[in-house]
Amino acid sequence: MDDRAHEHFTVLERKELSAGQVHAALRLEGEEELKRSTAALFWSAVACGTTLGLSLIARGLLEHGIAETSWRPLVSSFGYAAGFIALELGRKELYTGNTLTALLPYFHDRRASTLTNVLRVWVVVLAGNLIGGALFAWAAATTTAFDPSLRGSFADLARHTVSYSFTTAFVKGVFGGWLIAMMIWLMPAAHHARIWVIALVTWALAASELTHIAAGSVDAMFGIFSGAVSPGAYASRFFLPVLLGNTTGGVVFVACLNHLQVATDNS
Repeated sequence: MDDRAHEHFTVLERKELSAGQVHAALRLEGEEELKRSTAALFWSAVACGTTLGLSLIARGLLEHGIAETSWRPLVSSFGYAAGFIALELGRKELYTGNTLTALLPYFHDRRASTLTNVLRVWVVVLAGNLIGGALFAWAAATTTAFDPSLRGSFADLARHTVSYSFTTAFVKGVFGGWLIAMMIWLMPAAHHARIWVIALVTWALAASELTHIAAGSVDAMFGIFSGAVSPGAYASRFFLPVLLGNTTGGVVFVACLNHLQVATDNS
C-alpha cells in the first residue's frame, strides 16, 4: 500500500460514523431480531430479566453500606448500571433496548407483516423480562442468600419504585425510555467506550429517579415477594404507567428524532 492509499485508509478508519451509517447498522440489528424464533427471543429475555437482578444487588449494597447522606443516591445509582452492562455485553433481549431497533425495518418497508413481527418481538421480550425478573426477585426474597439487613435495603428500593402517582410514573417512564433508546443509538459508534456509555446513561436514569419497566419490575417484585409492596400497587403505580411511558419515549426517540433525520436526507 503506497503512502497516499495508506493515508486514505487511515482517514476512513478514524472517520466518525454518519447518522445514516448508525441507522443502517441498527436496522440490520433489527432485521436480525425479527428473524429470531419466538423461543430464542423468550429465553434470552428471561436471562435478561434475571441479569437485571444484578442492578438490585449492586444498588442495594451501596445503599446498605453508605451512611444516609444527601449524596448517597448519587453514588448508589452507579449500582443500577451493573445489570445493564452485563446484559448488553451478553447481548440479551431487553424491552426498550434491542426491541426498539426492530422498529427500523418496519419504518423502512412499511409492511403490515413486518409490524406484526415487531409486535411479536415486543410481547415475547417483555414477557420474558418480567418472568426472569420475577424468578430472581422470588429467590432473593424467599431464601437466605442475602443478609436480612441487606434484604431490608432491597425492600426500601422496592417501596420507592412504586411510590409515584400514575401520571408521574408515566412521565418518568417516557424519559426513561428515551434515555435507553438513546443509549442503544450510541452503541454502533461507541466502540471500546460502550461500557462507559451504558454506565453513564443508566446512572443518569437512576440518579434522576426515572423508571424502566424491566429493571424496576425486579425491584417491585422483590417487594411483592417480601411483603413490602402489594401487587395492586405494582400494577397501577408502576407496571402500567411505566410500560406506556417507556414505549412512548423509546418509539418517539427512534421514530421522530433519528429515523426521520435519515429518511429526510434520503428523500
